[in-house]
Amino acid sequence: MPDSSDVLDTLTEMTAVSVEHNALSPREYLLARLAAMIAVGAPPISWFATSAAVEEGGVTVDDVQGVMIAVAPVVGAPRVMEAGGHILRALGFAIAVSEAEMDELDDDEDDDDDDEE
Repeated sequence: MPDSSDVLDTLTEMTAVSVEHNALSPREYLLARLAAMIAVGAPPISWFATSAAVEEGGVTVDDVQGVMIAVAPVVGAPRVMEAGGHILRALGFAIAVSEAEMDELDDDEDDDDDDEE
């Protein structure tokens, strides 16, 4: 039976192949991906998983809002508002992960300080 890392590996490979086999710039690719995520009602974890690529690709908050405005006539206001909520939840995940990493670093530094005494 496959484990969760097999699923994640498959999703990662699918994404890598789709990036390699298109003529879009990385920024255009991400904007298209965001539009698709809005259209399908992607859950918060999908937004979280995409956030690093969005940041690295130079996509701005204004870009995301522009995509939301652009797809609204096609997918409808409720779907766009749902995406906004999912993005906020993903931001909450990102903050929680960041805080946990900061706490871990602080704990490591405290341990190092204790070792020096």
